[in-house]
Amino acid sequence: MEASSVSTRGPGGDGQADPTAGTTARHDVNFIPTAIADPGPLGLAAFALTTFVLSMFNSGLVSDKGEPIVFALALTYGGIAQFAAGLWEFRTGNTFGAVAFCSYGAFWLSFWAYVQFYASDIPAADAGHAVGLYLISWGIFTAYMFVASLRTTAAVAAVFLLLAITFFVLGIGDAGAHPNITKLGGYIGLVTAVVAWYASFAVVVNSTFGRVVLPVRPLAR
Repeated sequence: MEASSVSTRGPGGDGQADPTAGTTARHDVNFIPTAIADPGPLGLAAFALTTFVLSMFNSGLVSDKGEPIVFALALTYGGIAQFAAGLWEFRTGNTFGAVAFCSYGAFWLSFWAYVQFYASDIPAADAGHAVGLYLISWGIFTAYMFVASLRTTAAVAAVFLLLAITFFVLGIGDAGAHPNITKLGGYIGLVTAVVAWYASFAVVVNSTFGRVVLPVRPLAR
């Protein structure tokens, strides 16, 4: 976002009319860049909370009767809010953050859309294989994002490592109809969410306090 100011200047910039222009003034618009807040903590928080709630159901720690609450989060916080954070990362020039948050925002939106509109079109015998392929494919994407994260911070790299493992484990659990493996993926997802929350919390606290309160360990470039 940019603020603008309008100035009336002659050719010498002294505010006097230009006697050669035949007009009393020339109007120029000067755009003054404004500071942009770091969108990273929002993206991480949206990812963490949605992942935490879904993982509570995947791990079997709460009854699956409450699972529809995940879809509301997937649409609004994990999806829209995280995708918006990714768009703001483009504005800050952070390619890694833009790709990550837009992609995982789209992941949650696609998850919501699948459950709401398309799940009933897949035969029950094929649903597990389809979801397994979906999750493993996201695991592949997350694996190469983990490689890129090795030039960010240790906190962010830990999130991507754990998330890649979570996707692969959940994908194997769904593809092979192994409920215990899915539960394991749920537990790993809980750890992933906690680490992502830490990464988000650290940036917010360090920013508001103006000093390092919680370390995130920048990695060597």
